[in-house]
Amino acid sequence: MELTHPLAARGRFAARALATAALALATAGGVFAAAAPAAHAAGNPGYTFTTLDNSNDLTFNQLLGINDNGVIAGYFGSGMAMHPNKGYYLVPHYSQLGYRVENFPGSTQTQVTGLNNESAQVGFSSPTNTGTDANYGWYSLDNGRSFTQVNVPLPSGLAPASPAVTQLLGVNDSDLAVGFENDSAGNAHGFLYNILSNQAAFTNIAGASSVTDAAVNELGQVAGFFTPASGPVESFLEVGHRVTSFAYPGAASTEALGLNNLDEVVGVYTTGSGSSAQSFGFTWTKRSGFTTISDPAGMGTTTVNGVNDHGDLVGFYVDSAGNTDGMLVTPGPVETLTNTASTMTANSTSQGGPSGPVMPASWSLQKNASA
Repeated sequence: MELTHPLAARGRFAARALATAALALATAGGVFAAAAPAAHAAGNPGYTFTTLDNSNDLTFNQLLGINDNGVIAGYFGSGMAMHPNKGYYLVPHYSQLGYRVENFPGSTQTQVTGLNNESAQVGFSSPTNTGTDANYGWYSLDNGRSFTQVNVPLPSGLAPASPAVTQLLGVNDSDLAVGFENDSAGNAHGFLYNILSNQAAFTNIAGASSVTDAAVNELGQVAGFFTPASGPVESFLEVGHRVTSFAYPGAASTEALGLNNLDEVVGVYTTGSGSSAQSFGFTWTKRSGFTTISDPAGMGTTTVNGVNDHGDLVGFYVDSAGNTDGMLVTPGPVETLTNTASTMTANSTSQGGPSGPVMPASWSLQKNASA
């Protein structure tokens, strides 16, 4: 099942974070594997980059969320046929013994896409692994001991995709989750879902043909991305019923995938197309604009999918061998980390955009049509 990237591929069971997922679940990250490395000038702030891979599959790992306790959500396995996604969460100190298996009962593929600071995780799963698999959202409120599948009816007049694509991508401490469902035309419809009341509200952005809700913080603010009537994919931050849209200058697409309580948004932007396509992680605030995040072991292939209130980032990159590696990025003094007891390596660098933080080329405020 090619589970599509939760954010990046939104549509299959492939790779999430960036991706827009749809159990192509795992593919999002590998999309840029063929891209040539891009040289980014050093800038601020300083970060330490640590590779975290589950030794059950060293060829494909994606880290999709991190809470304030440092617990990380993710999965291994590309989602291609005969290479299913397998979910997990990882506890500090990030040794191989710290991986906790988390797969939806009876599923062939599972991605754990988000978690809160309590005991809730969310994600999506598929009963098959054929390369074109249905995706079904789920949540667990007890660290994976029990699971509930989520079915959110589309707005009136819209038919669901076949095979079905519904994914949950994030959850806050009030058990409010976010995700999306695809319609029969392949367009995503993002929603905010109350786990406790089993109620959902779809996000409407004027003129958008496709909307993905990717992250929600403790204030109920939502970040995600959408396809406008014209132009490349843009990101949005919804505060109350006001939506701020933003895009990295000149990018082919900008996808917001994570959000913390400090209004810091993280995600991925892409440049170029075809064999020259590259992906770069970012952090963004309305005050400071963009800062580029590019793992030195996979420059031009980086996605940032999650952020906590300490500023720790998780995501993935593609290495020189074509493997997709889980990535932990921590702010602060630049240092080199090693851990020979587990599959963990680290590279240290100071990363920024070509000229440091970049303000969005344009941003706009618009009324969110949903109540």
